[in-house]
Amino acid sequence: MTAHSASALPATASHASALPDPALPVPAHGADPSGPDARAAAPHLAAAFSQAESLCIKCGFCLPACPTYRETGIEAASPRGRLDLMYAAARGRVALAAIEPQLALCLGCQACETACPSGIRFHDMLEAGRNDVAALRRGGRGALGRRVGRLLLDRLLLSPRLLRATVWGLWAYQRSGVQTLLRAARVLDGLAPPLGRLERRMPPLRRPLRWRRGLSKPAVQERGRAALLTGCIMDAAFGEVHAATAYVLRANGIVLAEAPGQACCGALHLHAGDAERARQLARRNIAAFEAAGDAPVVVNSAGCGAATKEYGRLLAADPAWATRARRFAARVRDVTEYLAGLPLAPPHIAVPCAVAYDDPCHLVHAQRIGDEPRELLGRIPGLRLVPLREAEMCCGSAGSYSAQQPEMSRRLLKRKLAHIGTSGADVVATGNPGCLLQLRLGVREQRLPLRVVHPIELLAESYGWPASGT
Repeated sequence: MTAHSASALPATASHASALPDPALPVPAHGADPSGPDARAAAPHLAAAFSQAESLCIKCGFCLPACPTYRETGIEAASPRGRLDLMYAAARGRVALAAIEPQLALCLGCQACETACPSGIRFHDMLEAGRNDVAALRRGGRGALGRRVGRLLLDRLLLSPRLLRATVWGLWAYQRSGVQTLLRAARVLDGLAPPLGRLERRMPPLRRPLRWRRGLSKPAVQERGRAALLTGCIMDAAFGEVHAATAYVLRANGIVLAEAPGQACCGALHLHAGDAERARQLARRNIAAFEAAGDAPVVVNSAGCGAATKEYGRLLAADPAWATRARRFAARVRDVTEYLAGLPLAPPHIAVPCAVAYDDPCHLVHAQRIGDEPRELLGRIPGLRLVPLREAEMCCGSAGSYSAQQPEMSRRLLKRKLAHIGTSGADVVATGNPGCLLQLRLGVREQRLPLRVVHPIELLAESYGWPASGT
């Protein structure tokens, strides 16, 4: 990947990094930047900066790579500006609460890391800052909203049965006509306006698929084994992607090993500032996949893959798990990464369509995987890959970002759809659940004649996969 040029800066932007800045909070009065009491307000940030392997050189290469900076032209909404803010908070010069809005506005897409010539791990700083903010906000104002968030993270995502039942219920709500009636009558807008706004942003859901029934089928000329990270959202709402993954692997002689006891990967908890819960989930997954043998761990969700590949760092300070975590992380492969390394049987059924491939941020930036999905799609007879402008830029989904920052999310989705509309594609392929939902929402809202799918679904179709997912 090449660094972006800094020549594409918005005309309204300042090229200088500064504290204070008109867009930045004023340093906290009387704070001692070197005192332990000042740092205690942001202990995770202080630790992250003290352990950083490289620091910002103020080159500005990250600015044109950053979606929120390109949309606003504000220095504080850039990676460089956010690093200044976080460093100031870590030193006690700025109140942690004052920088919270800019940490919340950040997508966490890691495009800045691809552009950075110094190799700064921006997401380490961001996650540390969000951990400090989460600790600051516990029990404070807005506690009800946080309790709802905790309910979703700690109950819904951690209960496969409850999550599947919820997805089934939402699908029935959309398909039964109840959604149409409630929207026409504006019932939710009258009862609970925030809920009404959130409901209008609900993406269209596919009928949940019981995908596991295909796992018992034998592979063609068994050549190896792999274990599938089923995840939480992927398992409940994207069964067709798991079914397509199993079908392609089976067609190439790979048997999927079961890993009972696995759980949510912890990515959303980490992004929400709950590193301890993420560590608990990491330990559970490591133990589950150790029990399943030493086969590669295949992941078909970019966000889950990025999170599990980071387990070694996440548990580095835990002497009982550090080595096991590094060993597990080394086994993790995105499904396109894994397939690209195999001698594949040639896909033989034509899938005539023009496909625009949109890079999931946590695949192209976090895992540096961009060529493999395109190479696999290029093997499919009848399929034509078309260029997509800004394919590496975030679509605005970013996990729970679309619900927490709806305005910026909509702006980025509109930008993405405009590029898709001029690409000449009739199919959009992307490898992350949030991206799939976000793009399907945009396609529905703009009534575009487009199909939005995971790349593995197209590959499975070329191997003869029936759309039923069996």
